[in-house]
Amino acid sequence: MIQLQATIPDGINFEDLRLSRDIRDGAVIFDPHPIEAICQASGFDIEEMVQGPEPIVCALITAWYEEHLRRGGAPDPVQEDLMEETRLEQERGGGFSYAPGHA
Repeated sequence: MIQLQATIPDGINFEDLRLSRDIRDGAVIFDPHPIEAICQASGFDIEEMVQGPEPIVCALITAWYEEHLRRGGAPDPVQEDLMEETRLEQERGGGFSYAPGHA
């Protein structure tokens, strides 16, 4: 397992991602600027972070969210839905997804 340590710059908050889902296909939509700031502060290549069939950016967002909650941040309904989908896919062998907004 690869582990990365990211630096979240001062003034960048999880809420700045403005996570949402595309109502047509359920794709995750987010503001890329916070991710770009984290990549710059952490020395990560933004292209490597977001490209590929399993983008690393998903793991970054999940780890950031977990830290956000540990520090007393408010739950994010979109991230909570994504985490529930992941849990159900792992529990049931993959291929399971709720329609957007129905987890």
